[in-house]
Amino acid sequence: MDGDNTSGSTLQRGEHIEPEVKKLKYPKSVFFIVSNEFCERFSFYGLRTILALYLKTKLEYSYDTSTVIYHVFIMLVYFFPLFGAIIADSLLGKFKTILYLSIVYAIGQLLLSASAAPTFGLPMREFSLIGLFLIAIGSGGIKPCVAAFGGDQFILPQQEKYLAMFFSVFYFSINSGSLVSTFLTPELRNGVKCFGDTTCYSIAFFVPAVLMIVSIVVFLFGKPMYRMKKPEGNVILSVTKCISYAVYKKVKSSKVNRQHWLDHADDKYDIELISNIKSTLKILTLFIPLPFFWALFDQQASRWTFQATRMDGQMGSYIFKADQVQVINPLFIVIFIPIFETCIYPVMAKIKFINTPLKKMTTGGFLAAVSFIISGLVELQLETTYPILPSEGLGQLRVFNPTNCSIGFNVNNHTYDIPAMGMWVDNNIVVKDEITLNYSTNFSICGIKDPQQGNLNVIEKKAMSYVLIPDLTPYKYEDSVNKTDSGNPVIRVLTYNTLENNRTTMVDIVKKDKTILTFSTNSLAPQVVNHTTIAELDPGTYEVKVNGIVRKEITVKLGGVYTLEIYVPSKDLVEVNSITVTEPNSMHILWMIPQFIIITMGEVMFSITGLEFAFTQAPISMKSILQAGWLFTVAFGNLIVVIIAEAKIFERQALEFFLFAGLMIVDMLIFAVMAKCYKYVELIDNNSDIDEDMDVRNSLALKDQGGQTNPSFVKND
Repeated sequence: MDGDNTSGSTLQRGEHIEPEVKKLKYPKSVFFIVSNEFCERFSFYGLRTILALYLKTKLEYSYDTSTVIYHVFIMLVYFFPLFGAIIADSLLGKFKTILYLSIVYAIGQLLLSASAAPTFGLPMREFSLIGLFLIAIGSGGIKPCVAAFGGDQFILPQQEKYLAMFFSVFYFSINSGSLVSTFLTPELRNGVKCFGDTTCYSIAFFVPAVLMIVSIVVFLFGKPMYRMKKPEGNVILSVTKCISYAVYKKVKSSKVNRQHWLDHADDKYDIELISNIKSTLKILTLFIPLPFFWALFDQQASRWTFQATRMDGQMGSYIFKADQVQVINPLFIVIFIPIFETCIYPVMAKIKFINTPLKKMTTGGFLAAVSFIISGLVELQLETTYPILPSEGLGQLRVFNPTNCSIGFNVNNHTYDIPAMGMWVDNNIVVKDEITLNYSTNFSICGIKDPQQGNLNVIEKKAMSYVLIPDLTPYKYEDSVNKTDSGNPVIRVLTYNTLENNRTTMVDIVKKDKTILTFSTNSLAPQVVNHTTIAELDPGTYEVKVNGIVRKEITVKLGGVYTLEIYVPSKDLVEVNSITVTEPNSMHILWMIPQFIIITMGEVMFSITGLEFAFTQAPISMKSILQAGWLFTVAFGNLIVVIIAEAKIFERQALEFFLFAGLMIVDMLIFAVMAKCYKYVELIDNNSDIDEDMDVRNSLALKDQGGQTNPSFVKND
C-alpha cells in the first residue's frame, strides 16, 4: 500500500495499519498462448493426418517405405524437444525459442505445400522430405516450451486456481485443434480439385501452414503482456555432466568401492543433486519397456489408415475418408477422460482392483495389445475382399465383347457365352514368362456367320485384356486391376466405333452438371477400338454423356475398378455399359471403431497415468529430465515401427499386427514384474509449502507439450 492517504483520514501516531492484499487479475497474456496452441495443434494434426496417404499416393513410395518415412518423422518430432529444452533454458529463453522455431516450423509447412503443387516444378520427394525435417525441428523444439511459458504467466501461490483453469483451457484448445483438423484436412485433400488432379494435397497442407503463420502472429501480439523469465541453466545438462563425471571417476578409480556408482561424483557435485539423480534413474529404468506402447499407438495414422483405404466408408450420402478414421481417437479421449476420472477409477479404488498407477499403465498396455489383435482379425476378414492380382507363375486374361449381341467364345476346348457388351475373365492362368492360347468366336447372333480364330497371349504377372472385333484381329492392352492407394474408384473408357473414318466420339463423365472427366477418340478407320488410361474418381453416381447426350447413369464405389464400354454402331445409336473389373470395397470402415476405442482406453490408462506417476514420484528438480525421458519413449516407439517395417518379416499385414500384439503382451509382462518390485515414494501433504506443491503440478506435461499441467488433463499426442 502506498504511503499517501487516499481516503482522506489522518494517521494517528502509533496506529497499526494492516497491509491490503491486492487481488491479482487473470493474466490476459495466456489467451494469446492458448490461441497460439490451438492454431499450432490444428496445423500439426492437419498435416499428420494426411501425411501417410501423401507419401503413398503422391510421392509413390511403397506401403512399407511410406510407413518408415512417417514414423521417422514422428520419431524426430519427439527427439528434438531435448534440444528445444536446452536452447530455451540455457540460451534464448522460452519466448524466443518458441518464436524462432515456430518460424522454422512454418517455413517447413510452406515448403511441403509448395512441393505438392506441380505448378512450382519442385522435386516433390526431395522438397517434401526437407519440409518434413524442418517441421520436425520446429514442432519438436517448441514442445517443451509452450505450456511451461503459459505457466510462467502466473504468480504463485496467489494465482494457483487460475493456473489450474489455464491448463484446462489449454488442454481443450489442443484437443479442439486436433479434432477439427483431423476431420477437415481429409476433406480438403479429397474435396478440392487442383492442378488437373482429383485430389489437392497442396491446399490440404497449405491451410495448416496458414494456421501456423496465424499462431506466430497471435503469439507476437501478446508480447507486451508476457512475463518472461531469463534462462537459468538446463538441468538436463547438469545431470548429464554429473553422470559423465561419475562414470569417469568410477573407471579411473576402479579399486575404490562406493555404495552407488554415482557417489563417485560427490567430490564435485552436490549430494542432493546426486540423490535426486538416483531417484530419477529408478523411474527412467521403468520407462525402458514403454516405447512398445507408442509403437502400437502411432500406427493409427500409418498402418491403420492404409487399412482404412481398403474399406467402405459410405455412410448414407456422406463418404467417410480413410484418413478421417483418425478422428475417433481425439473424439473418444475427450469422452473417456471424465468417465475414467469420475466413475471407473473411483470404483477400482473401492474394490482395490487396478488401483495403483503402475497397474493402470500395465492394463493400458494390454489394451493396446488387444486393439492390435482386433486389427489383425479385421485384416484377416479384409483379405477376403482383396483383388486377385497377377503374381509369379500366374497371369490373367480378360476378353471383352464390345457389341450389342452375345457371342460364343471357345478357349482351351471350353466354350463360354459372353453377353452383349460383357466380359469373360480367368484370373489364375498358370504361365511361365508367356504362353499362347488358341481361341475361336461365334458372332452368328450378330449376323456374322463365319467363325473367327486366333491367338491370345497370356503374360506372367500381367493382366492382359482383349477386345473381340468381328472380322478383325482382337484389340489388346495391359489392364490395371489393383485398387488405388487412396481407396478411390478408377475408371477406364473402352470405345468401339463402327462409323466412317475421322469420326470423333466424345465421352464426358458428369456429376451435378459439372464435367469431371472428358475422353475423346477419333476413328481413323471403320470398326476402331480405343481405350483410355485409368482415371481416378470420387465415389458416387455420374452421368455418361456421349457426344453431348446423356446415355447412362453409373455408380462407382470405393475401391472399385471399372471399364466403361461405349458402342457406337451408328450416328443415332449409342450403347453404354459399365463393367466391374475389380469389386469395390465391401467391408465397412465402422468395423475399425472397436480397435480405435480400445487403444484410446489404453491411452487414457497408460499415457495420463504414466505422466502423473513419473512426475509425482520424481524429485522436484528432476521434472524436465522425466519429461525428456517420456518423450524419448515415444521417439523410440516409432523407431521400433521403422525397424519392423524395414525388416519385412511378413508379407501379410495381419501377421504383422499379431506380431506387434504379441510383443506388446510380452513387454507388459516384463513391465508388470518391474512394477511389482518398485517401491512408491510416499507423498507428503504439506500445505505450508504451496510453492513446492505447485512445482509438482506445474511440471506435468500436457499432451507432450512439455512444461506444466494438472495431472487430470494430461494427454500425450
